[in-house]
Amino acid sequence: MTNRIAIGIGLIVAGALLVDYIRQDSEGLIFLARKGAELIEWMAFWR
Repeated sequence: MTNRIAIGIGLIVAGALLVDYIRQDSEGLIFLARKGAELIEWMAFWR
């Protein structure tokens, strides 16, 4: 991955987080954090 692609992806992610914060009061970010925690728990169970 080149620096240009990495910067582009980073800007897209930052923009998506900003839109989520402005429009939905970070509900999407909270949802993803909860699902990520569940995934980590599930993976630790199968370890």
